[in-house]
Amino acid sequence: MPPFLNAPFRALRTMILASPALMLVLAGYGDVPETWLAGGSGFGQPYIVKGHPYLPYASAKGFIQTGTASWYGAECQGLPTASGERYDQFGLTAAHKLLPLGTRVRVTNLRNGRSVVVRINDRGPYAGSRIIDLTRTAADRLGMREAGTARVRIASLDGKDETPRTSMLK
Repeated sequence: MPPFLNAPFRALRTMILASPALMLVLAGYGDVPETWLAGGSGFGQPYIVKGHPYLPYASAKGFIQTGTASWYGAECQGLPTASGERYDQFGLTAAHKLLPLGTRVRVTNLRNGRSVVVRINDRGPYAGSRIIDLTRTAADRLGMREAGTARVRIASLDGKDETPRTSMLK
């Protein structure tokens, strides 16, 4: 290769190698506390859905988030979840885009004050601005199944001795 082409190819190679990190920063992950970022193994692997990159947290200690919850039921019954277990609409599990799989969270319906503890075993939701997808049973316990969605607060129960931090996710 002619020497005068080395510089442009070096710049292109650098851009290609840096683009995943750049995409994550541009997606807003620069605001997330470093201790939550994935360690790069197992269930914490980065993934892409509909062209949007996701970088699961390595830890859920002190995690708090407020937003819209939804639920999923019979249409997914028995299908594999991100954790590898089968989805059970009658269990107390949930899907979250970034919390480590296996994390236990308390979900509180901000309208009626009801709460339920669920375990994160799947990824999602990817519809609109929803922050968590619950099982049918969890939605029933929160009194939100008929409405389909509810404004909720999610608080991690893992490492609850640490001062809660607010999620930077919108």
